[in-house]
Amino acid sequence: MLELPRGRISGAAFHALIRLVLHTPAHHLTAQVLRKQLGIDDLKRLPDAARLALPTSILPLRARADHARASEGLGPLPRGTEPRERGVASSADYHARFVSGELDPNALCERAFAANRALGARSPSLAPLSLLAEESAKRAAAAAAERFRTGKQRGPLDGVPMVIKEEVDFQGLPTRLGTGWKPHSPAPADATSVARLRAAGAVLLGQSPMTEYGLSPLGVNTNRLMPRNPHRPTHLAGGSSTGSGVAVATGVAPVALGVDGGGSIRIPAAHNGVFGLKPSFGRVPMTGHGSRGGSSVAHAGPIGASSFDLAAFLEATCGADVGDEASLAQPELPPGSLVEALGRGVQGLRVGVIESEWDHAAHEVSAAGQTALSALERLGAELVPVKLPLAAHASAIGYLTIGLESYAALRVERAEHLSELGPDVQLLLRGMSAFEPDDYLDAQRLRRRLREQTAELLRQVDVLALPTTASVAPPVTDEEAADGFLDPPALEDACRFSFLANLTGVPAGTAPIGANKLGLPIGLQIIGDAYDEAAVLQVLAALERAEIARATRPASYVDLLA
Repeated sequence: MLELPRGRISGAAFHALIRLVLHTPAHHLTAQVLRKQLGIDDLKRLPDAARLALPTSILPLRARADHARASEGLGPLPRGTEPRERGVASSADYHARFVSGELDPNALCERAFAANRALGARSPSLAPLSLLAEESAKRAAAAAAERFRTGKQRGPLDGVPMVIKEEVDFQGLPTRLGTGWKPHSPAPADATSVARLRAAGAVLLGQSPMTEYGLSPLGVNTNRLMPRNPHRPTHLAGGSSTGSGVAVATGVAPVALGVDGGGSIRIPAAHNGVFGLKPSFGRVPMTGHGSRGGSSVAHAGPIGASSFDLAAFLEATCGADVGDEASLAQPELPPGSLVEALGRGVQGLRVGVIESEWDHAAHEVSAAGQTALSALERLGAELVPVKLPLAAHASAIGYLTIGLESYAALRVERAEHLSELGPDVQLLLRGMSAFEPDDYLDAQRLRRRLREQTAELLRQVDVLALPTTASVAPPVTDEEAADGFLDPPALEDACRFSFLANLTGVPAGTAPIGANKLGLPIGLQIIGDAYDEAAVLQVLAALERAEIARATRPASYVDLLA
């Protein structure tokens, strides 16, 4: 059997492996190795009792019909006109400045573009924007400035800079999904989520770069000049919503749109030390998503400087849309209810802790998580040890689900553009061709059991607490960033705890709860019942209010409020 190193393969060895896989039957052997290293073979050994019949729906299972909870009446998060020391300014900070007249949306827009240019001049680059929409952004900023001048502002996102992941349609810019081969044809119309952000008055600066087709959670894409981790540029920024995470962490924008199919919002949010939210499946319509093949695990959502930014974004973008069937099933979200939930506090909230899963995180991650959980307990939450038997296999089920769905969706790319794809995507697609015919269907039978186990657990507790990632952001060399690499252990560390929420379709948020000795951020993940984003947000806000969770901007980066 072909033997591969347990760790990272890069340089000449990586490219030799690519050639071998593409031009010989070795892709069968490579697939066997990846199946073993990513835990996929372990799925076959699970007893039949772990499986249910094939699911007839991928809509999230709602554990509780009523999510009403008492509020401590804490009110909005405290905001001043100055951001906290080294803190990332939020949309609330900008809004307060706009209302007072101390800051103008036009000036803020100019500062955001200047900040992106300054970050791009660094080596390695930290620029979070890959394509700019300067003309339309300046028009939007001017319109917002006039609304504030006349007292007709639209809401908390009016005049606020924002970036959009290149995975969704942005009118006038091409939707290229991180590829090098797709044409630069501009999208004729905005995706539903983007149109709703424009209607809320957001100033859309342009597109943020992503890993190719969103298939890497690490933040490497040989087709793009990808930004590095702003806290330590010798490390990766996570993916696939890489630029969106960096945009918030560097202060270029307080909110960014991302898409999460297996952690692609939460991973870069955690690695960059900011907040992120993957809403319930269908909560934010995917109408205008660039992949026409569809996905049963992809969710659009925000990366933000605070829990308030997440709530404001979701209130602006959620709601049914006829272009996305999954969005039609969501219950109505009362206006203002998510922002109001930030003041609920956590008194009496039951937080489920899957202790067996915490054992798989690095010590520095689990220690920071325990500190945050202890803080929740002091604030009145009840920590409840719980079991979720299939949680240990969620990442393997997720790899099969997203991998084989992507393989099917990229039919034309495989047939006509394989050599134009990045080496990691070529390797993935070639390897997926060697998987067994029943792999996808067996994964969906296991997924159905996982969905039911999770729903049953969320009848007993209000939320679940997990690490966001098993380790901090991994290192990368300039050569690896430019040429690509293969690193199954780093892939597993990034995705180990993220697929559970994608496979079940329930909401999951992440909060920055500290950093390791190198200054690399650590995230805590909170998972809620289907359509109960409010519970997730109230926990994130409680941690933020207690100053356990805090988005930090590295001191050398631009402060747009200065």
